[in-house]
This record gives sequence, structure tokens and C-alpha cells, in this order.
Amino acid sequence: MTSALLVVVLAVPAFGAVLAALLPDRAGRLTGTAAAAVAFLATLPLAWHSTPAGHHAIAPWHQLDVAWAPALDIRFHLGVDGISWPLVLLTTLLTLLCCGYSLWRTPGAVPGRYLVALLLVIEVGIVGVFESLDLVLFFVFFEVVLLPMYAVIAGWGGPGRRAAATKFVLYTLFGSVLLLVGVFVIVAKTGTADLVTLSDRGGAGLSGGTQLLAFVLLAVAFAVKSPLWPLHTWLPDAHTEAPTVGSVILAGVLLKMGTYGLLRVAVGVLPDGARAASGLLGVLATAAILIGALVCLRQTELKRLIAYSSVGHMGFVVLGIATLTGTGFQAALIGNIAHGLLTGLLFFLVGAIKDRTGTGELARLGGLREVAPALAGLLGFAAIGSLGLPGLAGFWGEFFTVYAAIRHGGPLWIVLGVFAAFGGALAAAYFLRLLRRVAHGPAAPAIAALRPRALARPELAAWSPLVLLALAVGVAPALVLALSAPPVRGLIEVIGR
Repeated sequence: MTSALLVVVLAVPAFGAVLAALLPDRAGRLTGTAAAAVAFLATLPLAWHSTPAGHHAIAPWHQLDVAWAPALDIRFHLGVDGISWPLVLLTTLLTLLCCGYSLWRTPGAVPGRYLVALLLVIEVGIVGVFESLDLVLFFVFFEVVLLPMYAVIAGWGGPGRRAAATKFVLYTLFGSVLLLVGVFVIVAKTGTADLVTLSDRGGAGLSGGTQLLAFVLLAVAFAVKSPLWPLHTWLPDAHTEAPTVGSVILAGVLLKMGTYGLLRVAVGVLPDGARAASGLLGVLATAAILIGALVCLRQTELKRLIAYSSVGHMGFVVLGIATLTGTGFQAALIGNIAHGLLTGLLFFLVGAIKDRTGTGELARLGGLREVAPALAGLLGFAAIGSLGLPGLAGFWGEFFTVYAAIRHGGPLWIVLGVFAAFGGALAAAYFLRLLRRVAHGPAAPAIAALRPRALARPELAAWSPLVLLALAVGVAPALVLALSAPPVRGLIEVIGR
């Protein structure tokens, strides 16, 4: 019975997207939001499971496996475990919050029902990536996200939306070509696309050179989506021009497709290739942490600052994966969740500030706490959570990534750990600079012109779950770590063979 919910989480948003696009505007947005709510509720029962026996890199709690293209041995194979289910839950939650937010506010002149429909299609693609246990199916869902996100940016974004959307597509298509070639190499050499089988084999049947080639292809493809320096330059433009809900989905879950694919597919299927390239991957991840932080210190626009902070935060996630240790994997997984919650909240808040003031320029903001203290307080909460304050969700991923790198041992990894810790300190500097410029000091003209008002109920409804979950994961990280511990142990066992 629960295996059917794997399909429900995909089918309901897809059907809801069609209805939302066909119905009148208000009815379409309501229908789309209802579909997102059903998908979220259908995700919850998947948490109830019996622990599969033995240590396996992928041991699904629930799975559905039916023939899709029998002649090619391609199957419609879906499943979730302790690594993928939290990301599925995060995706369905953020989509629901964004659809609900769109009932209240939709930018531009294009009817909001189309925006809601596109958000649901994006949800189908992202959830499909996290549920796929077949490489070909994984690739198909990976590509589903491309055009709807382009349409969200180009249709409801800012003045430079078309250039930003085009840049997003070109980068993503480049990554997609490499992903397709990597998938073809693996399937052609092993004779199967089943991720469970491939992960349990731990690269058996693939020579070291083949593994390294396939790993590089997949790693670059996932680095584009993560994004990892120096393939990150599409992200600031996309975030700056995207509407608020587009930025929330983009930062909250779409980037996680890259880091999830890196861990589940590239590392899980190609451990020898991962070992050979781990040092370089760690260097690039640390460079992303430092460069993202340094650029943030010079940023003058709110959304671009948060976008570059994502480059640094995802650098911590990739560094955790690059250590190829259980602690590093756990740090990466909780870092993914923390970033989705806190950066999603930050983009909601920055969107609210821009909607109220008409600007995101730091030089034109200031004194927010005098006019809108509740909004300034929430911005402060999200900022200190993102800089890694103990007790909030952002702390655990960064702390244990640094710990995993230093514990890995060797001059290179110790240096990478030290530089990553320095990057974390820089994150504190640029977030505190942001708060000083926006919330404190005399009221800038854009802020002074605001009429004091309480937060709207739709805003509170969209932001409250993210605040509560950021607190819950910060205080009780076992909510995530206990779920992912068994599959991480299985993955480490397979890698160590």
C-alpha cells in the first residue's frame, strides 16, 4: 500500500498542474495548492517503515518496481530511504508553501495559475530525482525541471529575467549532456541501470579508468546543478531575477539535485573514481566556500548576496561528500536540509523586503527594525541560522564537515578543513554586515517611506514552518541523522571493499 504513495507524490502534482493551468485564475491557484497539500500529506506515511536487513548502500523503505522498457531492461523503479526521504519531504513542503504564498501574491501580469502549475511540474521533476532507483529514470526526471524553471524565471522575474533564464538553461544543458554520457558509459559497461544493483556492486565490473571517466562526467554535471565553483555563475543571475517563490524552490531543493546525485550516483556507483578524484573535489569545494564568502562581503544587493552565500553553503556539502567518510556524508545530508530551510526562509524574507521597499540595494536600506521589527527579527533569525550559530540547523553541517576533513588526516585535508573553518567565520562577517546595513542605524529613505504594519497572515503561514523546523533540526539533529545513519553505513561499507 505504501509503495503506491511513491506514485501518488508524483501523480497528484502532475494532475494538479494540468487542472491549475486550465481553470480560471483563482480556482487554478486553489486547485494547485490543494494538489501540493495532498502530495505533502502523502509523503508523511512513507516515514513509517521496517529497517531492511543487512548493510546496503541503498536499502529502500518502500519501493515500486515495474517494467518500463523491457527490451532495454529499463524499469520504472521508485523508492525512498533515509537519504532520499528527508529531501522528498523538504521538496513537497516548500512547494506547498510557495503555492500557498502565490494565492496571496503573484508578481507580474501573467496569471498566477500558470506559475502554480509550473511549480507543481518542477516538484514532479525534483521528487522524481530523489525517488528514482533506475539511472535512466533518474536522468529523465533530472531533465523535467529544466524548462519549467526557465519559464518561472522568464515569465515572472525582474528586468533581466530573459538573460538570466537563458544562462540557466545553457549551463544546465551543458551539465545534462555530460550526465547523459556518464549514464550511457555506466549502463553500457555494466549491462544494468538499476541503482540498487550498481551500488551493491561498488563499481565491480568497471575498470579503474572507466570509473574515473564516468565519475568526472557525472561530477561535473552535478557540479553545475549544485552549483560548485567555477560552474556557479548562472546562480546569482537566476536568483536576482527570479520571483520570490522561484528563488525559494531554486535554493531550497533544486540545488540539492546536484549534491544528492553526487552522493547517490557518482560516489555510490563509482567508488574507485570517487577516491581518485576526491582531493580535487575537496579543493574545488573549499574554493567555493572561500570565494562565495569573499564575494558576499562585497555584495551590494540582497538577493545576490544570499545567492552567493548558497555557493559557500553548498561548498560545505560537497566538501563533506568529498571526504568519503561517514561523518562527512552525514554532515552533507544535514547540511542539505539546513540550507533548504534557512535559505528558503531568507529568500522569502528578502522578497518581502523588496516588495515593501521596491529595492534590494543595501545602500538604500537601513533601520528596518524601527519600522518593521517583526520582519527584521525574522531576518536576524534566518541570518544567524545560516552563519552556523549553535542551536540552529545551519551549525551541524558546517561543524561536522570541518571535523570530517581534519579527521580524514593528511596535509591536504587538514589544510582544507582549516580553510573551510575560515570560510565559516567569513560567513558570520557577511551576514552580520547584512543585518547591520538592513536592520540597524537610521531609517533609509526606502524604509522610512514604509507605513508600519504587521506581517500578513499568508506570510506567517509560509514562514512559520521553516522557522520551527530550523529550530527543531538545530536542537535535535537526530531527526535527520538517525534516518540517514543506516544507508550511510551501508555506503561506507561498499566504498571500503
